[in-house]
Amino acid sequence: MSVRVSRRTAAASFGLAAALVLAACANPDEGGTTDVAASGDGKTITKINTSPDQKRITTGKVDSIAAEVPKEIRERGTLKLVGSAGSQAPLGFYATDNKTRIGVEIDLAYLVSNVLGLKPEYTPVSWENIFVGLDSAKYDAGLSNITVTEERKEKYDFATYREDNLAFEAKKDSGLKVTGPKDVAGQTVAVGSGTNQEKLLIEWSKENEKAGRKPVDIKYYQNDSDTYLALQSGRIDLYLGPNPTAAYHAATTGKTEVVGTYSGAGSTLQGLIAATTKKDSGLVKPLAAAIDEIIDNGMYAKVLKRWGLSDEAVTKSEINPPGLPKTNK
Repeated sequence: MSVRVSRRTAAASFGLAAALVLAACANPDEGGTTDVAASGDGKTITKINTSPDQKRITTGKVDSIAAEVPKEIRERGTLKLVGSAGSQAPLGFYATDNKTRIGVEIDLAYLVSNVLGLKPEYTPVSWENIFVGLDSAKYDAGLSNITVTEERKEKYDFATYREDNLAFEAKKDSGLKVTGPKDVAGQTVAVGSGTNQEKLLIEWSKENEKAGRKPVDIKYYQNDSDTYLALQSGRIDLYLGPNPTAAYHAATTGKTEVVGTYSGAGSTLQGLIAATTKKDSGLVKPLAAAIDEIIDNGMYAKVLKRWGLSDEAVTKSEINPPGLPKTNK
């Protein structure tokens, strides 16, 4: 299997610089805007609109791509999209009215639907029900920070649209720094069940045990608020989750910090986030073409910039590329 190395890190290296550098600001739940600076010079500020009036970026239908959509979906006229109901800014969360779903995943879902000439129907559900819904064909595609993995490729097709980077988040001024498996040996770390970050953490724990170090004490919580409460109270030492949400949370609360980042597919392979469909549904090719269209016409870059995620952009959509190995080392 070919290996795709991150353009920003050498093989087997562990990048400590977060993919996002965010400027401290008001909590988005309190209304107004959130200031975000993309990594690099750290000076260019993007003001994130957290109100329900999103003024979403749109694009036009491309007939040649729309014609590739399976007949049943074309005749229905809607694209049934699904994503996590969790509050993970800037990926997917609720606006200040606590009703309107906003975030980069929702904006990209709408853009892809525009290209395909379909009305988007975006349904937020629990993480596990994303896959249950795809399996039963209740939903056509998932756009919810879903990482390409070799295990998932057995059941699903993928059209990539963003890089996948993970982050270890700790209580502010914890003094912790994560550069590899040994740094989490004996630590209590929270992670989401069924996620690729859980898979990575389990592999790291096994690696520590083989090396004669303590395993990781892995904890699971029902939602992010419980996780962060546990982090502040000292019941856990670290939280491993998506880097965009960790960086955003650290900046908007001022109570935590990112103490290490890692590719979502391991040390030698850049993780990738993808639109996910049931295998052989016939939708993955037009999805990839629609993503390429918005990359080429500049709307994709505008959306990522809008949410402070320009640093995780891809140059093209890949169909079923190499993903997180079943056994990651």
